[in-house]
Amino acid sequence: MTEGVPVRTVSFREHSQRRILAGEVHARPYEVLTAPVRASQLALVHADPEAERAHLALLLASHGAEPPGDGASYFIRDLGGFRLRWERHSEFSTYTILRTDPFETPFLTTALDLIPADWLESLPGEMMTGVHVAVAADLPQDLGPLFDGNSLIGAKVLWGAGEAWTDFRLHADGFGRFVLRDLGLSRGQTGRLVQRLLEIETYRMMALLAFPLARHAAGEIARIDRDLGGIVTQLADPEVRQNDRELLEHLTRLAAEAEQLDAATSFRLSAAKAYYAIVGQRIAELREDRIPGFQTFAEFIDRRLGPAMKTCESVSERQQLLSTRVSRAGDLLRTRVDIALEEKNRDLLNSMNRRAESQLRLQETVEGLSVVAISYYLLGLIGYLAKGLKSAGLPVNADLAGLIGLPVVAGAVWLGVRRLRKAIAQREGE
Repeated sequence: MTEGVPVRTVSFREHSQRRILAGEVHARPYEVLTAPVRASQLALVHADPEAERAHLALLLASHGAEPPGDGASYFIRDLGGFRLRWERHSEFSTYTILRTDPFETPFLTTALDLIPADWLESLPGEMMTGVHVAVAADLPQDLGPLFDGNSLIGAKVLWGAGEAWTDFRLHADGFGRFVLRDLGLSRGQTGRLVQRLLEIETYRMMALLAFPLARHAAGEIARIDRDLGGIVTQLADPEVRQNDRELLEHLTRLAAEAEQLDAATSFRLSAAKAYYAIVGQRIAELREDRIPGFQTFAEFIDRRLGPAMKTCESVSERQQLLSTRVSRAGDLLRTRVDIALEEKNRDLLNSMNRRAESQLRLQETVEGLSVVAISYYLLGLIGYLAKGLKSAGLPVNADLAGLIGLPVVAGAVWLGVRRLRKAIAQREGE
């Protein structure tokens, strides 16, 4: 800004997360280091965050340092002869100890030796990775003895400014080892390289957490797939007589098992994919150049970790495909049940139609008989009336009166019954 000119400030209504998000990219900076330096890192699968902070506060208090604040997920302090860095991630926490005093033999003493053993042994959580890193310019040409004679993986890094070496094995102390030869690294490059090497090992192990689970899930998927194939075969074969209820119960059980398996593995398989991507990114950031006769980090990870990650990816895809197949089989069975139900409904309706027709014919027969019976009684009454009139002296022929009254009475009764039926039908239709 121009000196003497006041800065104009405007008060905006900020989003509650704005400043937190703006500072997130600067929350966990790389260390600025200069060789010689030794680093040790522990990665522990999560415990209670409050227990972690309380345990960390014990170590800090013994060195006269303030503990991390409530809710903190990142903490770094210089504690005299070493520097402590604590980071809490989504699934694990890392404790990194850095020491910058000179050394002659890498790994004879480590940065971790500066931390009390009883404090380390009571760390909350389960140890997932432990790594020692040694950075120096005057390392011996033959690094084999530093790795107990194991086959080495190494490459020139950052366009030849350094060399990184490891064997990706656990040694007698239960820790992995990395050696970084300084051939002209800047302070920032040294810090970034140490951080990348530590992250490669941590995320490599976290990615591999999914591999045993994926192998187990593969067997379960194969079993469910075989059972599902049997159900589909029965549905497709018209010669097979099968109880649809039993098929539906079997298919429902398979669907529940598939969903349970997916719920138990989906997070871990997705996390493995993300961790593997981070490993690949960190290796790319090493800017490797091949050293003749040695595998690079990228080649080793691609050949050794890649197949395991392909297995995890394949299992994840098979789980999704299995869920789709179970859903399709369920739709097919429901369609079959619906068709069978429609056929039963059709047969029931046909039976009801036949019954209605029979009732109609019976009703018409009853109506005809009713007309005859009513007409018979009415003609009897007319006959009694004619005989009474004749007995009274009137010239009435009873037989002739019955003959004349027969069509009249029968017609009148038939019309009356028909009108009554129409009236009842109209009332029911309202």
